[in-house]
Amino acid sequence: MKASKRFRTPAQPNLKDADAAATPLCAGDDPKRDKAEAKRLHKTIAALQEKLYAERDRKVLIVLQGVDCAGKDGTVHQLFRKINPMGLRPVRFDVPTSIETARDYLWRVHRQVPRQGEIAVFNRSHYEDVLHPLVYGQLDGEALAQRYAHIRDFERMLAETGTVILKIFLHISNEEQRKRLQARIDHPEKHWKFDPEDLKHRERWDDYRHAYERAIAETDAPHAPWYIVPADSKPHRDLAVAALLVEALEAMDLQWPAGDAKLAKLKVR
Repeated sequence: MKASKRFRTPAQPNLKDADAAATPLCAGDDPKRDKAEAKRLHKTIAALQEKLYAERDRKVLIVLQGVDCAGKDGTVHQLFRKINPMGLRPVRFDVPTSIETARDYLWRVHRQVPRQGEIAVFNRSHYEDVLHPLVYGQLDGEALAQRYAHIRDFERMLAETGTVILKIFLHISNEEQRKRLQARIDHPEKHWKFDPEDLKHRERWDDYRHAYERAIAETDAPHAPWYIVPADSKPHRDLAVAALLVEALEAMDLQWPAGDAKLAKLKVR
């Protein structure tokens, strides 16, 4: 079964902790095998990305979402180790600045979408503008419904103008998050990763889980599909995301630009 079918979200997503540890792409629990297969796929991604960059027509947008410690940074690092950085642009969305909040909430997102021939990776995204407000009661039901509609329209517009969209939720369990947060506290070299706000958000674990389930259900579409990737296992997470990207790039049927007939007889002296 293709990864795009295996990880495609159901109509009514249910983010159960037990599912976060699944490793469906691995015959047995074999992290070494996952790492080796992921490296092979990374080479394929690099070759396909070169075609995408040369073609300079279509674009790819990868949206990575997940609770704190889900592995968004690690996924980006592993996924593009072999890729030409000229055709890649990672974008991290932090707390909006005063300049950004003075405009509509999608303004800062739209200006970061990929250019022709480029892969853009959003580490968090416009989905923060429906997740956080729902968890903390900052928007009423009507305002939230409007934002889901805005997001659906925004993503449809991107798809209709040549952007292939992959939205990936990195699904970790409550216990795995606890371990990763504790590791950041226990190791001084990881203190830079720790934010006390993470503990505040952890207290709202169930609220965030329900918020993600609703956001995914509200905005999943054939042109902007959601994939739920089990992420308790980092090697399997990396393999799953690489497989999803390879399938998406292969489905684009990328072609090298046509040769220039004027160069047929040109000799370099």
